[in-house]
Amino acid sequence: MAPAIVILGAGALATAQRLQGLYPQARIHGLAGRVDGADVAYSDFGATLRALYQSDTPIIALCAAGIVIRSLAGVLLEKGAEPPVLAVAEDASAVVPLLGGLAGVNVMARAIAEHLQVNAAITTSGELRFGTCLLNPPEGYALEDLGQGKRFVSDLLAGESVRVEGEAPWLAEARLPLDDQARLTIRVASQAHVPAADELLIYPRNVLVAVSADAEDIVATVTQALQAAGLAKPALACLLAAETQMANVALQGAAQTLGVPLRFAGGAAPRALVEQALGLEPMQVGAHCAVGVAALPIDLATVGRSRGRLAVIGLGPGAAELMVPAVKAELARADDILGYETYVRMAGPFRADQVLHCTDNREEMQRARHAFELAAQGRSVVVVSSGDPGVFAMAAAVLEALHEAGRPDWHQVDLQMLPGVSASLATAALAGAPLGHDFCVMSLSDNLKPWSIIETRLELACQADLALAFYNPISKARPLQLGKALDIVRRHRAPHTPVTLGRDVGRPGQRLSITTLGELTVDQVDSRTMVLVGSSTTCTFAKADGGQWVYTPRWYPHKPG
Repeated sequence: MAPAIVILGAGALATAQRLQGLYPQARIHGLAGRVDGADVAYSDFGATLRALYQSDTPIIALCAAGIVIRSLAGVLLEKGAEPPVLAVAEDASAVVPLLGGLAGVNVMARAIAEHLQVNAAITTSGELRFGTCLLNPPEGYALEDLGQGKRFVSDLLAGESVRVEGEAPWLAEARLPLDDQARLTIRVASQAHVPAADELLIYPRNVLVAVSADAEDIVATVTQALQAAGLAKPALACLLAAETQMANVALQGAAQTLGVPLRFAGGAAPRALVEQALGLEPMQVGAHCAVGVAALPIDLATVGRSRGRLAVIGLGPGAAELMVPAVKAELARADDILGYETYVRMAGPFRADQVLHCTDNREEMQRARHAFELAAQGRSVVVVSSGDPGVFAMAAAVLEALHEAGRPDWHQVDLQMLPGVSASLATAALAGAPLGHDFCVMSLSDNLKPWSIIETRLELACQADLALAFYNPISKARPLQLGKALDIVRRHRAPHTPVTLGRDVGRPGQRLSITTLGELTVDQVDSRTMVLVGSSTTCTFAKADGGQWVYTPRWYPHKPG
């Protein structure tokens, strides 16, 4: 995962940009009001650091180490379950690894120090002595037991020598005290083995298990297959299954339980899947499982493909702080981002390797079909909506495309809808609580439904005394609809009924105004305005700053039967 570069002031921006040269996919997070030119603006340093830490994002903080430590103190987890965290001086003169010794923080520190042409403040005894962290083998290898590993390294630091059995190419440049007759042994092999007190077991992830979803208990089937083949579970690199089983819940659950990726390839029989993936004769274990052992750790990019993912997201009204964390995470992982160009630009910044597909606002169905085509190829795809994707936005269009397509490969895609703060809720929050009781959300656009339907629904909503939220209230193509809608509302509501107008809420230049139904005119509204009309119980009162609070009480007047 790309690190987050977090800065507090403009003086650190130049160093942060230098670090982007080392980590091109990293985003610079700058304090709002102090930093211009950052990729992401934030308002609370501590909250930002904690959110990044809890999402397992590596952190490079350009500030004093003490600030970072105090900010993260309340959320520190057990050692071994934390991302790398480093403090770098604003002027690039110092690099201090703070957390994540078992997640490669010292490797990052050395890389950053070399890039900045300074020295890293490495304090880990084992790495200082031997030039490598034995407890953090490189990608493609897994340590058997962290506790045993700590004792092993302690013995080495006390003066013991060591011998290496098996292929461990990353140790070739290490400064280990090697001796073929040593008592201590680093053993690198995929075979199951009970470690002795003087052994450090490291498993190459070179084992692949192809499995059928027809297996009664997939986890048990895989576990038994490994045992029958004499292989250790940590050596398992991935599960492989047929492409037709991408949506199988049992397979997904088994991969999650086993803690390995799930890949898919053409064909059906497990034996054929292993032969196709590794080009070698597999070990058949039962009717539903086959095992393959490669000579080297398996590169997952060469094994089938992952299940494609399509997420339909809501950006909220536009402000970065109103975008939900799940949406931010989805944007960070995406290969492709599709949407109306204005909304796609709001979702940025993007990495150089992310592909943007910007289209006109009236091309929803073409956009939805294109998204499925990309996701069906195994890509991670995001379709962007403003507000909430399920409120007059892309979620329904995507489901409609799927419903009508008759494409089995589209149904195999992992489809997710991620909510956002809708424009009506964002406007209501600024005003107070005008939607505090039952309310109706309506679009006054007749592009996809006849005006007669809008009039009927509006009439019934007014009769029900619901507060009203109007989307798409007026435009050059629809100059008369708002006036007609207000004529209907005024037949049911008193002139003093509060009306809230929110223009570009959550975006630069947002404007909120409170008026009444009697005073409202159509020239106060444009296509970027959210109109909230109160019910008979909605009321206002003065704010200390001279404005007004608007709210609809949670109670309703009781009328005797």
